[in-house]
Amino acid sequence: MQATPEEPRCPFCYCKIEQPKELATRKIVEFPIGVCGNCGVVYAYDTTGHNMGSAFIEAILFACNDDESLAFSLSYGDDYTDAVVGNYDIITHSVVPEIVYNDRYVRGALVFVKLFEHFHEVTKDGVEERIKATVAIAKTRLRSGKFSKELVRQYAAENRRGELIALAQEDTRVMNELKRVLYTTDEALRWQVIDMLGEVGAEVAVRRPDIVSKLISNLLQSAAAPGASAWGALEAAGTVISSNPSLFGEFSPALLSFLKNRDLRKEVTWAVGKVASVRPDLVKYAFRTVWSFLMDSDPTLRGYAAWALGNIGYEDVLKDLERLATDDEKLLIFRGGRLEETTVALLSKEAIEKISRPK
Repeated sequence: MQATPEEPRCPFCYCKIEQPKELATRKIVEFPIGVCGNCGVVYAYDTTGHNMGSAFIEAILFACNDDESLAFSLSYGDDYTDAVVGNYDIITHSVVPEIVYNDRYVRGALVFVKLFEHFHEVTKDGVEERIKATVAIAKTRLRSGKFSKELVRQYAAENRRGELIALAQEDTRVMNELKRVLYTTDEALRWQVIDMLGEVGAEVAVRRPDIVSKLISNLLQSAAAPGASAWGALEAAGTVISSNPSLFGEFSPALLSFLKNRDLRKEVTWAVGKVASVRPDLVKYAFRTVWSFLMDSDPTLRGYAAWALGNIGYEDVLKDLERLATDDEKLLIFRGGRLEETTVALLSKEAIEKISRPK
């Protein structure tokens, strides 16, 4: 006979606790957070049980109101203590007796951080306010009888965006299936799908931002896989971020990290330009690296760099852009919803004009 699950309780005051909730911001690594309603202890949920160190950091930062200097100056035993509750099943909000429960593996853990009196008194009001802004975890998988892989691919090939958006709102599998369509040798179709992912993602994010966050994370992870070809993943990530930068802008630093990869410079530079077209501040730290690409031997990279720099908008690059005003090397660039042939010179002139406009 299977043992009965227990209601989760705070390990410090033994009162019942609520299911952890998601932060309003969307991060690459994000652990749902909760606060004990009785003693104010903060806890973070690690779904795998293998990232408890990261969950602890998120919990202590939340307990300190994201004051990093305070959080990392605290001493264990003198300023705070912690505890872990394992075998936590977030679906049933219970602590299960064994790792396998109802034919499911349950590996979740709740990591608790308790600040001692002085620090708790200083931070508790802020913590109480911030926890009000969290939202219940949306784990429901939407399923539609209309869904099929073939239908998603048909809509993508025929550029039927309205139908894709409607189906994506009914079925959580659509975004991931659309991502798979990126793996095509048809360059025009790939760019069309990149653009679609941004448009569909913007609509889906209204109700299910968690799905879109996971999509961006998966796109970045697939591009980072050793030996993998990006196949539009970085361009798609930049497009989806630009579709709702206030919600997904926190993925920008991870996107910029790909600037170090010589094999992906064109892809990430285009993505930087896309994000910069709506929120240049999110990619401003790419400026100097992208600036250096103006001298590259690849005309596509030079053209992408000129376009991106025009969107970022710093005047420092004007002289180097002017040197490219006679560079008639041709390239293809996707913008304004279509793949167009242009030259490095034309993109440089457009960038100069954009940067020189009165602010």
